[in-house]
Order: sequence, then structure tokens, then C-alpha cells
Amino acid sequence: MSAAYDVVPFSELLHKPAVTTGMLDRVRALRLRRRDAGDLALMRVDQMHAEAQVVDFTARLLAGLINQLGAEAIRDVLPAAVPWVTFLPDPDREQFLTELVAVANGAAALENLAPLAVLLTQWRHSAELYADPALLELVTREPEGDLGPVPRPDVAWPAE
Repeated sequence: MSAAYDVVPFSELLHKPAVTTGMLDRVRALRLRRRDAGDLALMRVDQMHAEAQVVDFTARLLAGLINQLGAEAIRDVLPAAVPWVTFLPDPDREQFLTELVAVANGAAALENLAPLAVLLTQWRHSAELYADPALLELVTREPEGDLGPVPRPDVAWPAE
């Protein structure tokens, strides 16, 4: 395999399915470009399972390292994995680390990386906010900005 993925029009798969799927012999996946919708990915099932195994292993390894070595070991190398974490205040960095381990384990167990991707995106946006003093001041300025924690509603949720 020479490349991670190739980009081909979705219509290529429809008009030449054997040729298009044959491209998977030289790339890990195909990105199927669609005109009026989001792109799709096409990959072999064995590749999908291999990647899921790696993600599961990585999440469990991360949790195991934290349990054995303590969060300090991960905390020290976290900026190498996600450099933007340097912009987070220390309490937020700790919260990010805690959530990262929990969500990575849960996502791996569900074989669904979407929650992990959402978590990383949310924390990255927080780091972007802290990295820009003007934006941080704008967002935290009262009354237009952050007004602090929201109290829990006094509403009983309906039983399922």
C-alpha cells in the first residue's frame, strides 16, 4: 500500500464498481466525493477491524498507564499528542485528561469513535478560546458572556 486513501467521485463507484473497489488493493481506504452530501469512506472490513483493534488497545493502554503510573505520566506527554492543551488552564487540563480516559474507554467498548472525536473537538475549541485573550474577554464578559454554572432544574424527568 502506497497511500492512506484516494479521493474518487461517488459516481465512479456506481459506474465502475469493480475498478473502483479494486483500488483498495493499493490504498487503505477510498474517499467517495459526493456533490450534494457529505463524503463517504470505503474500506475493506479487515482494515476496519484492524483499526478498531488499535483504537481499543490504545484506549485501554492509556487507562492502564494512568492506573499504574498515575495521571502525571500522561500529563507530561499530553502536549506531544495534542499540542493545543498547553493553552488550557491547569484545572481544565486535569478535567480534559480525566474525560479523555473515560470517553476513550467507553468509545472503544462501543466501537464508536464519535464521542471521542466530539470530546477532542470541544476541548480544542476551549483551548482556542484561552489562546486568544480578546476572544476570552469577549466570551467571559458579563452579562453577554459566561454567567457561570447553571443550577440543576427542579423538574422530575419522566420515567422511561
